Amino acid sequence: MNEIESLESILNTIPDVHARKEAFRILYGKDLDCLDVGEKCTSLASALDIELKAFKFNAALEETRSPRTVRIGAFQNKIVASTKDSVIAQKNALCKRISGACELAAKCGVNIMCLQEAWTMPFAFCTRERLPWTEFAEHAEDGASIQMLKKIAAENNMVIISPILERDDKDVIWNTAVVISNKGNYVGKHRKNHIPRVGDFNESSYYMEGNTGHPVFETEFGKIAVNICYGRHHPLNWMMFGLNGAEIVFNPSATVGALSEPLWPIEARNAAIANSYFAVSINRVGTEVFPNEFTSGDGKLAHNDFGHFYGSTYVSAPDGSRTKGLSRLKDGLLVCEMDLNLIRQTKDKWLFQMTGRYDMYGPKLTEASADGYKPQIIKEAL
Repeated sequence: MNEIESLESILNTIPDVHARKEAFRILYGKDLDCLDVGEKCTSLASALDIELKAFKFNAALEETRSPRTVRIGAFQNKIVASTKDSVIAQKNALCKRISGACELAAKCGVNIMCLQEAWTMPFAFCTRERLPWTEFAEHAEDGASIQMLKKIAAENNMVIISPILERDDKDVIWNTAVVISNKGNYVGKHRKNHIPRVGDFNESSYYMEGNTGHPVFETEFGKIAVNICYGRHHPLNWMMFGLNGAEIVFNPSATVGALSEPLWPIEARNAAIANSYFAVSINRVGTEVFPNEFTSGDGKLAHNDFGHFYGSTYVSAPDGSRTKGLSRLKDGLLVCEMDLNLIRQTKDKWLFQMTGRYDMYGPKLTEASADGYKPQIIKEAL
């Protein structure tokens, strides 16, 4: 199957200029300014074979508040080595790739950098094999990749979100995102709240639902949270990060086109609107082929690959605008400069924080989650 480069590459073929602009306006909201990151950054991106896109989310100037400008980076990538190579060779190759991406992000002035879900390994959970894939798991506070990123974070005054396969002190494995401060310190972690059981996503063979709630990490550059992959399908998951005060919610993911691509541009953007924060959607790229065939009890013939991870990383704002996406095919860094003042300005416009009616829904959700709940259904009297 020939994969297309991106949705934008199709839209750009519309010959009528006005029609093309209108298509982008309807699909993406207001036209965003491009961010000039400089020739050194574009040259380094070219040398590293990384697609580089950069945009700005502006807010209205205020008399009583200065702009709260933060620059985020979101990196999507293919695995580097073959899945038949040794664990050490695969991990080292990815660490080298991520080191280059972080160097590029730093040169672009990024304050907060987020990597894709389980970036240190192939997304091998489709196979249900324990070895060699569980060997990629590491400790959340002092694992090898974490130590590498702590150094990079401190050297570049950059917060880094590192989603890994975690092995805790009791040898329990988790799908975890680690937050490292711009001083190079471990801040905390969030474990994936919702675990898929669909298609080849056989993740519950390795780890179960997380136990860290909905933490928001207060950094020098803003309050951030991490909604890992499948959690994006659950509106209440997004909502809780917002209720806890998140200003930017990152959604590091690994998802394939045949399963979820129609949902991808909708869910995080809707969450940004409904919860009045910025949402950063990151997806890995490429087709990962594994040594042994596997099945998932869904009637499909045995196969060696998960399908195509379609990238398309993008950022959404609380006012409904969004960036164009990165490629469906290439490694890429998306840089976005955002004024966090837009959050309160959007709240003041739409008043969702006033009209949300949490007092009404809270008790009803408690009732609905209990056994014996009777739905409120009114039938015609006969």
